[in-house]
Amino acid sequence: MLVLLPPSETKREGGDPGSRLELEHLAFPELTAERRTVVRAVADLAQDAEAAARALKLGPRQAAEVERNRVVESSPTMPALLRYTGVLYDPIDAASLDAAQLAFAGRHVAVHSALFGPVSATDPIPAYRLSHDSRVPGVRMKAHWAASVRAVLADVPGLVLDLRSEGYAALGPRPGHEDAAVVRVVARGEDGAVRALNHFNKKAKGELVSALVRGGRDLGSVAELLDWAEGAGIELTRGAPGELVLVAAAH
Repeated sequence: MLVLLPPSETKREGGDPGSRLELEHLAFPELTAERRTVVRAVADLAQDAEAAARALKLGPRQAAEVERNRVVESSPTMPALLRYTGVLYDPIDAASLDAAQLAFAGRHVAVHSALFGPVSATDPIPAYRLSHDSRVPGVRMKAHWAASVRAVLADVPGLVLDLRSEGYAALGPRPGHEDAAVVRVVARGEDGAVRALNHFNKKAKGELVSALVRGGRDLGSVAELLDWAEGAGIELTRGAPGELVLVAAAH
């Protein structure tokens, strides 16, 4: 089982003292060359603060984001699941996971970054600023990542659960087999009707990942996932081909 998450623009500061980015030690080492190209391009761009702010669509109060990129190759690292914060990551609450749960996440959860491609939940990464639609000189994000990421994901056996946003999914389409599925979130209102859920769909996805990680079961297929969800009290059903529908409580 592999659960694919989108990254978050918000990230924790700091990291483990004395640590620094080691691209060759990240999961999916087949992507090392692609990672190095983007990391160096982003660090070079950050040498010109004004140009970097324009490329990253940053305002005057976000100068610290450019500085993060300038020192991305030398700044301290922490596990990806701890680095990212925000609506999706808050319910996972990585800091509260015990050693076995964190190790399970490291084996079965990946975050798809625009800077690194997909990385394991426990891969050590620095703070940075880059989005799927950022314009970095010399690097067109979709063209740079899509074929390589598609290839590494195609080698993942069994269940691939895609919780990424469309922008990040375009940087590496999931496999086309029957046990690779994207999750669409809907809400059930008091009238019993379901409707698309926008902002809070991230929270629902985070709650699903939290349950999977804390449950600690390596689910091998969509059928096994649906059986597990029913037992866990999670309303998850088949939707259109290649799609699962997660029903969340209305907010």
